[in-house]
Formats: sequence, C-alpha cells, structure tokens
Amino acid sequence: MIKRLIIVIVTLVLSVGCQTTTRVFDPDKPFHMDERYDYTDLKAVTEQMARSIVTNLPIVSRNDQPVIIIYGISNRTNEHIDTNALTEKVRTALTQTHKVRFINEDQRKNIEKEIAYQSGGLVNADTRIRLGRQIGAEYMLTGAITSITKEEGRGMRLKARKVNYYKFNMELTQLETSIIEWSDEKEFAREVAKPFIGW
Repeated sequence: MIKRLIIVIVTLVLSVGCQTTTRVFDPDKPFHMDERYDYTDLKAVTEQMARSIVTNLPIVSRNDQPVIIIYGISNRTNEHIDTNALTEKVRTALTQTHKVRFINEDQRKNIEKEIAYQSGGLVNADTRIRLGRQIGAEYMLTGAITSITKEEGRGMRLKARKVNYYKFNMELTQLETSIIEWSDEKEFAREVAKPFIGW
C-alpha cells in the first residue's frame, strides 16, 4: 500500500513538474532568465547607441542626412550572439530619426541583379534605372561586443555564483579621412547564483 502511494505521489510530482507553460509578457519591460546576454540587453544597447549617434558630433551638427554603411559588429564573446539583430535594430532606430540614411549593403547583389535585368531590354526605357546614380557612403559604422565570465572558486557552499560582464562598443568612421568621428560604449554585468542541487 505504501509502495503504491509513493509511486502515485512521485508520478504526480513528475507530471506537474514537467508540464510546459507559456505566458505572454511585455518585451519593453526588463526580463532576464539567467546571466547571459538577452533581448533586454539588445534593446538597451541599441537604444543608447542610436541616441548617442544623433546627439553627438558629427551627426548632431549636420542638416543633410549623411549616408552611412554598416560593416558589422564583431562578436568577441564565448557565446552565440546574433550581431545581425544588433545592426538591424540600430539601423532601424537611426532611420526613424530621419537624421541619417543608410546604404543597403545586405541587398547589393539583388540590386545588381535587378539593374542587370532592367538593362537587358525587357523594361521600358522611361522607367529603367540609370547606371551610375547610386550614392556613396560618407561614414562607416562598426562595433564589437566582448565579455568576461567569472565563476566562484571551489569550496563548501550551497550555491555556485557566476558573473558575466559585457561591453558593447560602436564607432563611426569618416571614410574619406579614416578618422573615427564618434565612439560610444555600454557596459553591463549580471550575477547569477545557482543551487548545486536542483532541477
């Protein structure tokens, strides 16, 4: 009898504990599952960088919407971080300020393909794209994200502590002179304490 009762209790605990739940929450509110980089950090970093670019020299003094090309963000961490998501979010935020414009470097092959098609004689000459009309970029936007992970040493304790430190840096380089005209960074660190015994 006791054996059956234990089996029933264990079965109930396992079935309730292994149940999947889903909930909807506001992505604008900070939310962290663990110590690693996440979407909350993505939002905070890109908002700060976009705000910094348009409120500092050289962009703040310009009235002509200078053209920028993004040449990516280097991931120098030991984890997978979607750096394309970072550049896309920064580009979107900056485009919405209407203070800068961007070269669509990701679609260059498709643009060349469409221009070649239009030049092939199948498109009406009045609506055909004219060659040599693309605009050159004045600035290049680049960046890097780095991290340092520290874990507590061995010893007698109930929880293992771990700290992840991240630094995100971006630079705006004037292409004609190769001078870095703007640079900014955002740092953040997060600690987690995990019990040695647990699910």
